[in-house]
Amino acid sequence: MATDFRAQLVAAQSRNASLLCVGLDPEPARFPGAWAGDAARIFDFCAAIVAATKDTVCAYKPQIAYFAAQSAEDQLERLIAHIHETAPGVPVILDAKRGDIGATAGQYAQEVFERYRADAVTLSPFMGLDSIEPYMKWAGKGLILLCRTSNPGGSDLQAQMLLDGELVYERIARLAAGEWNARRGGGQLGLVVGATYPAEVARVRALAPTLPLLIPGIGAQGGDAGATVRAGWRTGGPIIVSSSRAVLYASAGADYASAARAEALATQAALQQARPAG
Repeated sequence: MATDFRAQLVAAQSRNASLLCVGLDPEPARFPGAWAGDAARIFDFCAAIVAATKDTVCAYKPQIAYFAAQSAEDQLERLIAHIHETAPGVPVILDAKRGDIGATAGQYAQEVFERYRADAVTLSPFMGLDSIEPYMKWAGKGLILLCRTSNPGGSDLQAQMLLDGELVYERIARLAAGEWNARRGGGQLGLVVGATYPAEVARVRALAPTLPLLIPGIGAQGGDAGATVRAGWRTGGPIIVSSSRAVLYASAGADYASAARAEALATQAALQQARPAG
């Protein structure tokens, strides 16, 4: 099995004919039947989702807060190990949005890549390159930087204009595609761009033609799958289109896993249909 995040991602996209990433954001209050409200069932719930969808995805994206809030970090460790075992070659992106410097960043990196054994992590680049470099010591791991996020408040900073006329999110994309990505051998960086802003997805892709783009916001957040693919797709520039709640909670009943599979298959097909030929 490939250990390099980008190689894993491209191989999984080809093998499963999928651009879909399923986000694992477990909320015990929404669990089905007798499991409702039981945080001890987080692993069981997520493992069932993985079993139902593992041939439909190019990645999984557990959000660490949903585990930590329930004191379920041990279940997160088990879940990532389970994904590596039962869906070999499907990369795991730990959605942590870390953003610190120096020794503290190094500790976060160790947590992500050694404790949890994730293949990639989401990071905030607000503190600059030295908040990212500690993660680069783990060769081959993916470092996916917040760039133009899907939330409305992202515009408060990301869409502000700098003195040279460039917008903040454009500067992040340009740095990530250029000098930052060249550090320590290069090739580790990607960008988070929300599906709710397809014009900005296209702009980021123009600035960073080869970086992987993690694109959340379809499904429950209302982003359009077709517009997302058309804006972000480029040969040699992978896109990872994430859906969480629409898949996880496709049904509140005992059929939740089969309903999750049906939703994942429908989303997978919509994304593939929008993908340009070639």
